[in-house]
Amino acid sequence: MKFIDTHAHIYDSKFDEDISEVLEQCQEEGVAQIYMPNIDHTSIDSMLELEHKYPGQCIAMMGLHPTSVKKNFEKELYTVEEWLNRRRFAAVGEIGLDYYWDTSFAEQQKEAFRIQINWAKEQGLPIVIHTRDSFEDSIQIIEELHDERLRGVFHCFTGTAEEAKRIQEVGFFVGLGGVSTFKNGGMGKVIPDIPSDMIVLETDSPYLAPVPHRGKRNEPTYIPLIAKKVAEYRQVDIEEVAEITTSNAAALFNAE
Repeated sequence: MKFIDTHAHIYDSKFDEDISEVLEQCQEEGVAQIYMPNIDHTSIDSMLELEHKYPGQCIAMMGLHPTSVKKNFEKELYTVEEWLNRRRFAAVGEIGLDYYWDTSFAEQQKEAFRIQINWAKEQGLPIVIHTRDSFEDSIQIIEELHDERLRGVFHCFTGTAEEAKRIQEVGFFVGLGGVSTFKNGGMGKVIPDIPSDMIVLETDSPYLAPVPHRGKRNEPTYIPLIAKKVAEYRQVDIEEVAEITTSNAAALFNAE
């Protein structure tokens, strides 16, 4: 079986001591590729260094995370734009809206989101969306800017069947991760009704580790645990989930 982790921050300092071992174990578990979303200017060097060291296995995106949108967000966006014009990335991400921690920069987050969406459309790249306590505003912006050039994924999807339907209507994917394995996550009632051609798998490492590792450092090697749970919910074999989600990930990122 082949899996793809469509969203993992494996350049995080929590992996400094054992990243080579983690990546070796990924190969043993069938997790062939790991897509890395950027956060802001502070994460670029470590992310690109990992991509350079493990070409084809660790693949970089470029974007500005909504929680890094502050007073100086124009400067951060300039750095993102500079990199997007310098070389090819897999996606513009992760971008979006986050109202969980702080809403004082909500309008700036929306502006940064729209700007980066338009960059993605210009460059023919997918977008990877972070949305926390902000789904309605996020989907409205996508619906507003939607055209044949706009595509992407709602990362870490934990929403309702109705929200999944709206995502489907704009032709986006949903990223299912560790929360899908939580007993209190509520995803057991939603995942069976999500069309198979919408689903990709992710870990969001080092965050949100799946059961039975909940509360510990998450890592891409746990993708098969998420796939197994998704297969249980959908009452299919894990091999089917692996095949479909790997194909979907390739379509999302225009990968061969």
